[in-house]
Amino acid sequence: MIGRIFKYIGYLVVLGFLALVAYAYLGPFLGADFSPEQVEVTKPVTLDVD
Repeated sequence: MIGRIFKYIGYLVVLGFLALVAYAYLGPFLGADFSPEQVEVTKPVTLDVD
């Protein structure tokens, strides 16, 4: 009984992982945008040369 529950949970984990991988590959074709927001960052740098 318990073994059957663990087996079904294992199947669900594998199925969920495969669905996540498929969404990662097919998401851009379906309209999902996974690219990060690009922001220019500038910081002053002080070089201590002795």
